[in-house]
Parts: sequence; structure tokens; C-alpha cells
Amino acid sequence: MSTLLLDAEALYADLLKGVRRLLVPDAALVGIWSGGAWLAERLQKDLGLAGEPGVISSSLHRDDFGSKGMSASADHTKLPFDVNGRPVLLIDDVLYTGRTTRAVINELFDFGRPSSVTLAVLVDRGGRELPIEPAFSAARVTLAAEHKLRLARAGDGRFSFDVE
Repeated sequence: MSTLLLDAEALYADLLKGVRRLLVPDAALVGIWSGGAWLAERLQKDLGLAGEPGVISSSLHRDDFGSKGMSASADHTKLPFDVNGRPVLLIDDVLYTGRTTRAVINELFDFGRPSSVTLAVLVDRGGRELPIEPAFSAARVTLAAEHKLRLARAGDGRFSFDVE
């Protein structure tokens, strides 16, 4: 594992500004497990929003569920608010093929019908397999398909990236 030369903290500052512009009245932040959930938690605090953000897992709606089986993150969906008629701002760390986002949207609609769903990501690495685009991304990077980009969180809450 190596560290990618991207400043995750600087990108988080850009994400904070972008999310601030995307927020509409009564919007709920929902972080995609796990890196997106870390980001949503910190954004909720830094934006001074009341309550806690939602966390959502893609496990039950993955198109590769048959081959991967049940993930340990399957029980991580926690939406402490009603999504019906509410604007939802999905937060993720890395957007790649769009398959996780599609699965998460399916999971979200199991809980109700939001008035809108907007996606903001820390890093967009391209390579989309589905017609999914973020409303905001703090950075765009290109990596070979065999590499994985992951957000890491230190004990003090600071973010960094690992590439595998």
C-alpha cells in the first residue's frame, strides 16, 4: 500500500465549500459507508447542521451480491430521519464506476422517496459504467483500473489517501 500524493485535508476543505453551495433547506446529509460516512459526519459538524447525518450501505443492492455475498457493511445503513419528500445530499469519498452509487440509491428508496438526490464526492476517478455524475467533486484523478483509491482516517480525524 502506498500514499497517493493528494492532500485529502485540502480536498476536504474544497468539498466543504462545494457542499455548502449544494445545501438546500431541510436537506439531509447521507454518507456512503465507510469513507463517505466519515466525510458526512465531519461535514455535518463543520456546517453546523443539527442532528446527525445518515449512513447508507450499498451491500444489499450490489449487482455483484451473488458473487461477493453479504458484506460486513450490510448492517451499516442508519437513517435517523424520514427521507420522504426530503432533499438528500449523498456524500462519498471516491466515485469510480457508479455501481456503488446506483446500489445506494436503491437502498435509499427502500426507506422512502426523497424529493431529490444530489451526489458530492471528494474524488472522481472517472471510469464510469453507469450514467452517474456528481454535482460536485473536489478533485478528478486518473488511475489504472487495477488500482484502488481509499480514504483513510487517522485517530485525530484527519484524512489521507491510500492506493492499492
